[in-house]
Amino acid sequence: MPSGLVALALGGFGIGLTEFLIAGLLPQVAASFAVSEAAAGRLISGYALSVAVGAIALTAATTRLPRKHVLVGLVVLFVIGNLLSAVAPNYPVMLLGRIVAALCHGSFFGIGSLVASSLVAPERKSRAVAVMFAGLTLANVLGVPFGALVGERWGWRAAFWAVTAIGVLALAGIVTLVPGRAGRTGPPAAKGHRADPAPGHGLRAQFRAFRSWQVWLTLTATALGYGGMFGAFSYIAYTFTEVGGFSSADVAWLLMVYGVGLVVGNLIGGRAADHDRDRALVLSLLALTLTLALFGLLAASATASVVLVFLMGVAGFAAVPGMITRVTDFAHGAALAACANVSASNIGNALGAWLGGLAIGAGLGYTAPLHVGAGIVLVSVVVMVVAARLARSAVDRPDQCAAEPPSRPGAGRAMRHR
Repeated sequence: MPSGLVALALGGFGIGLTEFLIAGLLPQVAASFAVSEAAAGRLISGYALSVAVGAIALTAATTRLPRKHVLVGLVVLFVIGNLLSAVAPNYPVMLLGRIVAALCHGSFFGIGSLVASSLVAPERKSRAVAVMFAGLTLANVLGVPFGALVGERWGWRAAFWAVTAIGVLALAGIVTLVPGRAGRTGPPAAKGHRADPAPGHGLRAQFRAFRSWQVWLTLTATALGYGGMFGAFSYIAYTFTEVGGFSSADVAWLLMVYGVGLVVGNLIGGRAADHDRDRALVLSLLALTLTLALFGLLAASATASVVLVFLMGVAGFAAVPGMITRVTDFAHGAALAACANVSASNIGNALGAWLGGLAIGAGLGYTAPLHVGAGIVLVSVVVMVVAARLARSAVDRPDQCAAEPPSRPGAGRAMRHR
């Protein structure tokens, strides 16, 4: 794997830390600025909203710029946002810093996935995306305990100074290790591939990518898959304590078990998607459906809960690398479609959490979000099966159906709509 992927993974790690560490620092931040818990919570919700807005707005505004330059600008934005948070004299400046840092989130992972794919041969691009997302999955494992530990020892500002430093390192790595027209270049790209991640198409061409049914089917499968998993995950602490009999102190290490599952699933999913992408996606979503359903039935068992929350992380994130490369392939490399995949996952998260909350509010108990999640992901399986069959038919009958990139690298030749 090219060393440029390490720089992208480091950037993903820093962005992931920014998203997750605040959860362990909210009490300190609220006390420091003398604001309520609800106001402090807006540092999380405001970040999430900015991710959804920034993913589309910044990508649309930078479609004609070289992708490396865009990545550099996004990381600079990330550094500025965390620096503002670290030195914030009051709550409004702190919130501004969170918003500025969040604006780069969706675009970084969307455009970064295209850059990562361009650095390797076609049969390794899902693995390349998985390497980049390894930083995010590690941040999911370490984010909350990192913030709590650093905040307890040196204060909450130290945590943001540390993330700012990680951002500076990631910026230096992207400038020096990711090939590009400007500045120093890193190791040569795979034979037969562009040495420079090219600029995106114009905005009109970016939107034309959404004329493909395969793009919409993949975005739908992404939203439903994420929605089912995170709808269940949003209430998992209650499931552990109220059903599984765990103490509140146990929740932290149980969430780390889940995070380790994310790391493992990300790496497995990248390799599997490079072998047979559509089959890997269907199997991973089906495995997630079964895991959530079993978890809902066996949540009262402490041993089963530990095993199943790990498998939930594995199956849940195994689909991510393949979903991203599938969207970008059928969108013919349109960065806006790649970033729309990030937005789709956030929409799914909100939908799943809402439906899970409705189930609990209806008196169905704290295992209800797991069953609801299983049902949502099962719909995602159906969508993915339909998408895979349509894609296969398009390759087999190019004269009758507009063919697009096949599900397996080398399984057929990509053809454009007539």
